Parts: sequence; C-alpha cells; structure tokens
Amino acid sequence: MRGGSGKTLLSIGILAALKKRGLTLGPFKKGPDFIDAAWLGRAAGHECRHLDTFLMAREHIRSSFADNSNMYDGALIEGNRGLFDGVDSKGSHSTAALAKLLKTPVILVVDCAKVTRTAAAMVLGCMRLDPDIEIKGVILNQIARERHACVTSRAIKEACGLPVLGAIPRL
Repeated sequence: MRGGSGKTLLSIGILAALKKRGLTLGPFKKGPDFIDAAWLGRAAGHECRHLDTFLMAREHIRSSFADNSNMYDGALIEGNRGLFDGVDSKGSHSTAALAKLLKTPVILVVDCAKVTRTAAAMVLGCMRLDPDIEIKGVILNQIARERHACVTSRAIKEACGLPVLGAIPRL
C-alpha cells in the first residue's frame, strides 16, 4: 500500500516459493528500479521486465506484458511506492494506473505495525478511491502476534469483504 511496506521482500519470497513448487511466474517491476528487478529475476530464475507508464508508451507496456507473461504459468508485477502514488495528485503513472491499463488484479501488502482496525480503513480507502481497481486480497506484514493477525484479518474481512491471504510476522 505504500513504499517500505515489504512488497519487494514478499514478491521475492512468492516467486522463490512458487519456483520451488515447480511453477514459473514472469516477474515484472513497475518503474525503472533495477535493484529490485534484479532480485525478482534471481528469485524467479529468469529476467524481470520493467513496466513504466512514465517512460513507456501504453501499447508497448501492453505488448511487453503480453509477450513476456504468456510463456509462464502466471505473472507477478511488483508495484512501487503506494498504490495510488504517482507524479501528481491524480496518481498519474501510479501502480494503480498500471493495473488499470493491464486489467490486472491487485493484492495489497499492508504494513500492520501498531494497527488493527485502522488497516481495514486503509484498505477500504484504497477500494473506494478508485472502484475500477480490482483489489482481490490483502497480505498483512509486520504482524506482532497471533492475536494481532486475527483481529486485523477479521476487521478487513468485515469492513472490506476481502480475503487476507497471509500474515507475515515482524522480525
């Protein structure tokens, strides 16, 4: 949901875990971030591609995504910054704009340090800010204990109607 929420580490872990299970995902990185892309590519076992609505034409983004994801079992696009953070107050060139362009679902990674129900408010805000974004689930990060995960998950399910796909403990 925001920069520093753990998206890169989680994306690397998902790619590596699915690779270990015999599935291959095409890794993509939103924006011109070469360090994260190198880590994503290493975890996936093949090159990570960049998708950047600021530097690339819309048709090039669509064709690059189609051409480089069709050969795999699926694709994982790691966004950058917050879902709606772009170059202006309208969120131009944001991860949300990329998701809309490609018509891809979104999984939110929520930093839950020191929050429970407030996490549901943040998720609900993302859902309502642009209802055209297809938010399909949430992964909780920075979870303190089992109770923290249970309360936060329940709040998100009740307020947002979204599944919580996982909870990553604070290390």
